Amino acid sequence: MIKKASELVQKENIRIRILIAGFPGIGKTTVGLSAPKPLHIDTDFGATRVNPKHRADTIQPNSYQELLDDLKPENLKEYETLVFDTGGALFDLMKPYLIQQDAKNGKRNGDLTLQGYGAAGREFKRLMDKAYYELKKHIVIIFHAKEEKDGENTRLRILIEGKTKNDVWQPMDLGGFMEMQGNERTIGFTNCERYFAKGTHGIQGIRRIKELQAENKNDFLTKLFGEVQKNIEKETEIFEKEKLAYEALMESFDFEHTEINELMKQIANTNHILTSKVELRAKFKEKVKKEGYVYDSETKRYKLPPEETEVKKEEESKKTEDNEEKSSQEKQEVKTSALVVYDKEVKKYVPDNSEPAQQLEVSAQ
Repeated sequence: MIKKASELVQKENIRIRILIAGFPGIGKTTVGLSAPKPLHIDTDFGATRVNPKHRADTIQPNSYQELLDDLKPENLKEYETLVFDTGGALFDLMKPYLIQQDAKNGKRNGDLTLQGYGAAGREFKRLMDKAYYELKKHIVIIFHAKEEKDGENTRLRILIEGKTKNDVWQPMDLGGFMEMQGNERTIGFTNCERYFAKGTHGIQGIRRIKELQAENKNDFLTKLFGEVQKNIEKETEIFEKEKLAYEALMESFDFEHTEINELMKQIANTNHILTSKVELRAKFKEKVKKEGYVYDSETKRYKLPPEETEVKKEEESKKTEDNEEKSSQEKQEVKTSALVVYDKEVKKYVPDNSEPAQQLEVSAQ
């Protein structure tokens, strides 16, 4: 089903998908667990490296099928966020599963074939869609970073095998690289020469991550998600006003009764809102095609072709002749029959049901 741009307004049940990358030991897992009511999916088996004060409920699956069995609605009622830690270990967990599904996905040493990496990308997307759309959870996926040489520049990239690194970014709403700048931890959500990142709904640039003290609550991502929510609400409020103006504008055009060249002027001279210009032009083209108009480049106006004009004239002429003939027939009936009278209410001759003497009077007249 096609949705108008004016219908793409999200107000409730807003969930965020975020990718976090950085070097080992920089605190990615702790930041990931700062999301609302997290469940730690510890495919890296590193949960014990997190400060006990900041740990969350955890599953440590030994196989990908075990992970799928755990991710059922009845097991997840208490949680709002699924934290996959790490993405690289998650793909490693997938390998035996994918090879079991199709032997062509794997090599003898257990690595994936080119076909297998394609299957891994599709399975990753399916898993993310399941978590987001079916289970209705926020998603945090954590990746280790590595440095790659690009000419004289050194860039940060997520640590993952094969072409699947292109698949993991696609479903994400946000993506940030964590780094140390001096003595401070930061996370960047804007692309730069050093790394690829992703920002939406007003989340851009570099954010400082405060060092957690004993009295501090681990809520960096919870606050960030709240900021996204507020920004979306502001965007929605602005859009609602534009939507009302858009609807009023669209209703102001009368395509059925307005002359074609007048319509063209109206569309050209209107201050358009949202998708009104595209939609009105499309309706205009449809009218031109349906009614057979052609554009005259000399007069810069639309007109009907000569043959179309003649046909219309002939139709109008025939209609006039038919009306005149019908009127003549009615008059003739009056002359040849004394049994009709003219009814002023219906404005036509009708049978006379009066007495014979009265009928004679009509006939005499």
